[in-house]
Amino acid sequence: MTPTYDFDGGLEWWRHAAIYQVLPSSFQDSNGDGIGDLPGILSRLDHIAALGVTAIWLSPIYPSPMRDGGYDISDFIGVDPSFGTLQDFDRLLAALHARGIKLILDFVPNHSSDRHPWFIESRASRGSQKRDWYVWADPRPDGAPPNNWLSRFGGSAWEFDAGTHQYYYHAFLKEQPDLNWRNPALREAMAEVLRFWMRRGVDGFRVDASGVLIEDALLRDDPPNPTASERTPPPERQKRVFTDSRPEAIACLAGLRAVTEDFPDRLLAGEADTTTDRAARFYGTPDRPCLQLPLNFGLLDTPWNARSVAAAMDQYLNMVPSHGWPCWALGGHDKIRVAERVGSAQARVAVMLHMTLPGTVFFYAGDEIGMHQMPVPPERIRDPFEKLVPGYGLGRDPERTPMRWCPEPKAGFTTGEPWLPIGPEVGALNVATQAEDPRSMLALYRHLIALRREQPALRGARLEPLRGEDEVVAFRRESEGGAVLVALNLGGSRQSFAFAGESRVLLSTRLDRVDERSSGRMELRPDEGVVLGLD
Repeated sequence: MTPTYDFDGGLEWWRHAAIYQVLPSSFQDSNGDGIGDLPGILSRLDHIAALGVTAIWLSPIYPSPMRDGGYDISDFIGVDPSFGTLQDFDRLLAALHARGIKLILDFVPNHSSDRHPWFIESRASRGSQKRDWYVWADPRPDGAPPNNWLSRFGGSAWEFDAGTHQYYYHAFLKEQPDLNWRNPALREAMAEVLRFWMRRGVDGFRVDASGVLIEDALLRDDPPNPTASERTPPPERQKRVFTDSRPEAIACLAGLRAVTEDFPDRLLAGEADTTTDRAARFYGTPDRPCLQLPLNFGLLDTPWNARSVAAAMDQYLNMVPSHGWPCWALGGHDKIRVAERVGSAQARVAVMLHMTLPGTVFFYAGDEIGMHQMPVPPERIRDPFEKLVPGYGLGRDPERTPMRWCPEPKAGFTTGEPWLPIGPEVGALNVATQAEDPRSMLALYRHLIALRREQPALRGARLEPLRGEDEVVAFRRESEGGAVLVALNLGGSRQSFAFAGESRVLLSTRLDRVDERSSGRMELRPDEGVVLGLD
């Protein structure tokens, strides 16, 4: 029997959405300070609308000391002055909705800034009313930290507070103390944060670090990572058995989902552990749902060859529970850019694969023009990962460099000094130049997003994998409205692909074979993918 993957569909807006991640600081600066802002995003809505996306996801815009790119939040219901005002946010939201585009906010429930009023009160004394809003523990008898847990940014995950003679836990920077999700008052306070933004009209949330909301109550030591070596970054030299993806964290996500269910048509996506043995739990159960869309970066994290990609697709689609919905992310603010990962030619093949799979897709601003990792000299590094754990390639600045809008030295991003360098090759990798080129990467993104919207087979929930030869990955998508065949050449030499029936080319990654007809066999050029309409 031919294997197929089939999922229960629905009418929710997010099921077939193309969602565009915007890092506000790197998108468009409106006032010359070198930092992107909300009015800047508002000024670029024509580009966002021309892409055809369903929604944008904004990385954090909240007040923050900016020790970790805005993920250290000092007020969960405000806007940092570097990005604008709450009124600017309302104007952006209204303008997006007027164009039929939804807005998703980053929600950061795991921790706050150490400058948040909650933490200031918590550390004031052991008797503080908010003491238990954060994770505190006594030292060991010798004064050492409570256990061996490691911060993602290196060193112990515990910081000693001399004023109260206890340690507080921080999964990330010491300036990002973890909130205590075992505390009912804290959970209600964070629920009210969600309600605040939904009342303003926000359409959903991407939950940051959703798998680490709660750690082991017994504070047991994490075991060593048996595969670690000297080349392994120090924070990864333990297996995070007692600090990641605990069952209690899944229960917290179910509570957040219950809050969003009080508002119609809201989405809860999330950063999750999507390894094959843990991803399913982030969906929850039919009786107690959690995330609608646990973000899956499997395509980007897989070796780029036909066998590995086909296997990654199979593993993931077999993992998604019957009540779940697939989700594919091909880029993000802390992931190597796809063009850097697979090369510029194969990036076009990768995006065709991405956009023709069943489910919801997320992509990152700049990928639609084929941006690579941009070099950042040591004196301009901003990311604490590279500062605190240098030499392991963990720095995320290269994928966070500013968007390129036109072929000028500052790429139309700012009139001032950009917060990160623009990087080379602005002349070709920019929106204005590619908008004039009918075969550009930008044109391919626009065509693929339109094809997803227009083709009933690509809106369906069914995929039938086909056996490819050599470096070809192929599959069939179908619905009551028709069928298409997707064939992708992941290699640099010409390949052929056999199939049953008659077809015509709906789209080629080279954007030059529309309506070409074939019977029984398709010739694929090097680094080419095609979507075929089946008669």
